[in-house]
Amino acid sequence: MSEKKLTFKENLKSIFEGSLTVPNLLSVIRICLIPVFAVLYLKGGVYVWWALGVLAVSGLSDFFDGKIARRFNQVSNLGKMLDPIADKLTIFALAIVLFFRFKNAQSTSMQAFAWVFLLFIIKDVIMLLGGLAIISRGAKPAAAAIYGKAATLVFYVVMIVIIGFGPEVGAISQLKPNLTLPEPVMFGLVILSVVLTFVAFFSYIPDAVRQILNKPVKDEKDKTDSEEK
Repeated sequence: MSEKKLTFKENLKSIFEGSLTVPNLLSVIRICLIPVFAVLYLKGGVYVWWALGVLAVSGLSDFFDGKIARRFNQVSNLGKMLDPIADKLTIFALAIVLFFRFKNAQSTSMQAFAWVFLLFIIKDVIMLLGGLAIISRGAKPAAAAIYGKAATLVFYVVMIVIIGFGPEVGAISQLKPNLTLPEPVMFGLVILSVVLTFVAFFSYIPDAVRQILNKPVKDEKDKTDSEEK
């Protein structure tokens, strides 16, 4: 017997049940910090230091919301969605601001490399659309898997290193040029993050396809079998 398929309205109601938790509040705060970071970083100058601090706070909140949810049994359906959404929006914002900073850099190598950041954006747009498709079919997106959390952690670390020590774009490297990260090393770190991000992306595909395509087919088959009996 197949599991009863929820309507879109019922699915939304189930998602928001038990949603008033500390981890969910941290995820909302993390989402609110995204435009703050973007504005500060794009202003440049001393504001880059503040942007770096905001990014560090965002990363810490991402780490602690999961710990708190498991430790105090505050796991919720909304939390399973908010956490990856906050991750994706943060990644989206970081990719956008770094794309523009690299495109406007004096280094021709950095200008050419700027397009790599668009890969993060393309991946996250696809995942956000996939999540909406899953919800619209009466299912719930799966919680972030270990591959996704690992890729997000590496992404945060790489971005903090670039914003701190990257040539032309780093806060610390502007004050201490001898601490500037060499371009090849910076490019290598970004490419490593891209690879891990897409490994995580492909790990979500089987479950997403099953929820979007297979479940309705299965329900239809069960309905047919029931009518024949």
